[in-house]
Amino acid sequence: MTTTTLLLGGWMAMAAVMALLWNVQRVRRNAGIVDVAWSLGTAVLGLLFAAFAAGLPARRLVIAVMAGVWGLRLGSYLWRRVMREHEDGRYQALRRQWGTRAQRNLFLFFQAQAVWALMFAVPMLIAATSTRTVIGWPDVAGIVIWIVAIGGEAAADRQLDRFRRDPAARGKVCQVGMWRYSRHPNYFFEWLHWWAYVCLGVAAPGWWVTLLAPLVMLVFLFKITGIPATEARALASRGDAYRAYQRTTSVFVPWPPRKGRPA
Repeated sequence: MTTTTLLLGGWMAMAAVMALLWNVQRVRRNAGIVDVAWSLGTAVLGLLFAAFAAGLPARRLVIAVMAGVWGLRLGSYLWRRVMREHEDGRYQALRRQWGTRAQRNLFLFFQAQAVWALMFAVPMLIAATSTRTVIGWPDVAGIVIWIVAIGGEAAADRQLDRFRRDPAARGKVCQVGMWRYSRHPNYFFEWLHWWAYVCLGVAAPGWWVTLLAPLVMLVFLFKITGIPATEARALASRGDAYRAYQRTTSVFVPWPPRKGRPA
């Protein structure tokens, strides 16, 4: 199966899924399901790409496991949140902003997510076509990065979830575990995860394209859908407590809190 066929088929499948889920959110009034579909869809595309690529079978197996575990963990975590909580504040704000155009714009947004899922699965495809005939140190480095990133993100998500479910923590700022060292450790480890495919893709044709995933993810997190919206909601709900947290705690990379200022 050619690369063009894989990419075109992957996009068409994701576009159809996103159109279906757009109708689901019309009924449920919860657009957060698009995040679940993006993570699971990207993982499924990664699995298919690893299965049909022409690279070393052992490396393709590693990529398939990595993509599958990443997508299943993140997708199931987001699914539990969607089922348990009201619609994420990001999407509520978009509905208010778009007014009568909300459903049309949400359809376009869901279709954009189909393109993004394909885009983030491309590094997996490239890595799976690597011409390196042995598992070498770049592959080992990629596996180590993946283990650290998935473990760190899972721990951060678990700590935040436990904190949010504690009635005594209502209205407070989460500063437990990794959240003491970064205001967004989950975002940091998610970004770190994409460097694994950069390492695995060394020597693959067009390997430099794998660099786009962590670079685009960084732009998304800092400029579009991640940190700005999350911090705006936190400031609105927690006020001075969150401002103090901002003054003492790294925004992204886990780092010891600054001393000499109130936590």
